[in-house]
Amino acid sequence: MPTNILVFCETEGGKPRKTAFELLGKATQLAAATGGSVSAVVLGDTDTAALGAAGASTVYVASGAAFGTYVAGAWVKALQAAVTASGANVVLGAAAAIAREAFPRLSARLGAGLAVECTDLRAEGGSIVGRRPVYAGKALVDVKVTSPVALFTVRPNSFPIGASPGGSAAVVALDIGLTDADMDVVVTETLKPATQAVDLTEADRIVSGGRSLKSKESFDAIVRPLAAAAHATPGASRAAVDAGYAGHGDQVGQTGKVVNPSLYIALGISGAIQHLAGMRTSRVIVAVNKDAEAPIFQYATYGIVGDLFEVAPAIEKELAKALA
Repeated sequence: MPTNILVFCETEGGKPRKTAFELLGKATQLAAATGGSVSAVVLGDTDTAALGAAGASTVYVASGAAFGTYVAGAWVKALQAAVTASGANVVLGAAAAIAREAFPRLSARLGAGLAVECTDLRAEGGSIVGRRPVYAGKALVDVKVTSPVALFTVRPNSFPIGASPGGSAAVVALDIGLTDADMDVVVTETLKPATQAVDLTEADRIVSGGRSLKSKESFDAIVRPLAAAAHATPGASRAAVDAGYAGHGDQVGQTGKVVNPSLYIALGISGAIQHLAGMRTSRVIVAVNKDAEAPIFQYATYGIVGDLFEVAPAIEKELAKALA
């Protein structure tokens, strides 16, 4: 049976986010393996030509005031309309804030199974099988959804962005028929982040600091310059956030943001299970800690036992040279 895949492409500033291209690239591979097709759905005004070039044959669009900012009722109804219009039996979305709320609602409306936080997808026996971490990242399990429509959310950075296959997509406007009940939330103001750094959930490189930094001043003086030198996004452990060294938006872990970068540098982070749950799938983990018995060294690709106040500036200096 062909697998027809619909990719929910999130946007920012009128352009598709990086995750859109990651998912379209993987969807194209899966569809080729099963003889299916790839389409995309975009909510809000954006550049649909880029999505066609990335592999979507059709782009379903819902635009207008209701889709300028995320409103759960309206957006889930639009996603449902896109699934119906496309005839998709597999729907992919990034495991980020919007899909984490919208996909469970969409699952309930469609009566569809949902596999969340996947880090890999593969075609097997005419179906799509997802692989996801469980038990705070201690193990990986394969998930097969048996309902007629299968929903998957995928962690950002799980798939590389390959060469664009080119091509163009037919653009189809969705007929949704919104009611007042769908607009159950009124957005009165949207605040832009103070920093221009890539969001933690999509960052390819992250430098995180823990409570060992001792103060906000030290955090700003050690973590942020090293992150800048590494072309990375700053992050923090919950202990560092609770101590006021960084904001909650910088928190990595079970009660913060789950990240999946190619490089994760942990400065003065012991490696509590709650923190590991949020970053254990990082491809390369570099840990700096003066305690040689710190649990994080069990998971680190490279471990440095030493004073972070000496080691971090040395790493920063070398990275500045290498990446200048």
